[in-house]
Amino acid sequence: MKLERALVVEDDQLGREFIVEALHALGIDALAARDGREAIALLEREEVDFILTDLRMPQLDGLGVLRAVREVAPGTPIALMTAHGTVDVAVEALREGADDILIKPFSPDQLALLLERLAARQELKQENRRLRREIEDDCAARELLGDSAVMRAVHEQIRRVAQSKATVFIRGESGTGKELAARAIHALSPRHDGPFVRVNCAALSETLLESELFGHERGAFTGALQRREGRFELAHKGTLLLDEVSEVSPRIQAKLLRVLEEEEFERVGGNRTLSVDVRVIATSNRDLEKAIADGSFREDLFYRLHVVPLRLPPLRERLEDVPLLAESFLRRFARENGKEVRRIAPAALARLQGWRWPGNVRELSNVLQRAVVLAGGESIEVADLPLPAPAEEAPRNEALAGAVGMRAEDVERELILRTLRATNGNRTRTADLLDLTARTINNKIRLYREQGFTVPDPTRGVARPRPAAPAELEAAGGVA
Repeated sequence: MKLERALVVEDDQLGREFIVEALHALGIDALAARDGREAIALLEREEVDFILTDLRMPQLDGLGVLRAVREVAPGTPIALMTAHGTVDVAVEALREGADDILIKPFSPDQLALLLERLAARQELKQENRRLRREIEDDCAARELLGDSAVMRAVHEQIRRVAQSKATVFIRGESGTGKELAARAIHALSPRHDGPFVRVNCAALSETLLESELFGHERGAFTGALQRREGRFELAHKGTLLLDEVSEVSPRIQAKLLRVLEEEEFERVGGNRTLSVDVRVIATSNRDLEKAIADGSFREDLFYRLHVVPLRLPPLRERLEDVPLLAESFLRRFARENGKEVRRIAPAALARLQGWRWPGNVRELSNVLQRAVVLAGGESIEVADLPLPAPAEEAPRNEALAGAVGMRAEDVERELILRTLRATNGNRTRTADLLDLTARTINNKIRLYREQGFTVPDPTRGVARPRPAAPAELEAAGGVA
């Protein structure tokens, strides 16, 4: 990482001029301040890549500058210069968060070495942030798993909209993965190296939400002891997720509309107009058209947010994805809990596919986590699932409604065919999920085809539906 602009804080004029000239010789632009208070005033107006400050100064010393920088310009590297290079001073400065110490007097070469260390640390921090984002993005992708037709369409739409700056409006029931979809859009976008900032609009009062979104100046209200940047500023050059935007008050809606239209705003209690470059993604599980009709949500803001609509389907509309999701959660929670749980028993998998999942993917995740913790062996059994018995269930999945009274071989066939469809015809994966051998799966597929059933073909994807054979209709209770 290249450091290009510095702030030098030094009360001695000759020392200050020497450092500024040495930095200019190294190709670095430098601002200069005569004391700590002047330095903080400069930081409120200017951006710098790092700060060099003397330790002992009148009014506000170097440690005071260090503490103030953490409020005014958090994350900015800061090195303290001192002629009193005792161990105690260095330990206290580093404990307070200083990035480095420079002992006076020092030469231009020593200054250059300090800058190399600061640049290397900043590069390492950026790399750590990038790796954390990759881990988060991998988690998001894992929980957005699905090979059903509806999820393939969602994945394709995410890939397309990610390349633009257009505002995306994500609808879906609670637990369908709206935030995960937003993170995936950010990760695949040209802004992936920028920040991803989220604000839960439903969790904050109007006053707190206004301050969270737009920031505030010192003294703007009781308790505003320092200037604070809002989420729009923090998301500059990145993505801002407005989670549950339907809960925003009409007054804040008007301010949001202005940011979306003009890309500028003022902090609470301030009069300086700030410009930002932010890609906005909004989510809601409410019917905003109804909110517009009753006057609680602005129609013009709705259309500004609703440039690209994206709907995440509830899990009950894609039950064929349950085996893939369940297997992913199984591996994850087994690893996190140090358990040797490796598979889901066929009967337990059938129970999972027969549930309506009112809590969607989040509910499935919770069920698998609990099942892994409670499992007494290598396999999750029906008894490990915190789900009611079929007779106690709410309205069951219609596709399994014919299971009552069916012969065991009919139930087995239905489960194998469902799992094959969920894995896009992958026989090895199907065998692993059902704890069967690949030879057994191959024999079953050959038998089902001889009986006239449609079996997914891994070379062409899932076969198109065909009119069901009479035997199939009878076995499935009339559902082809």
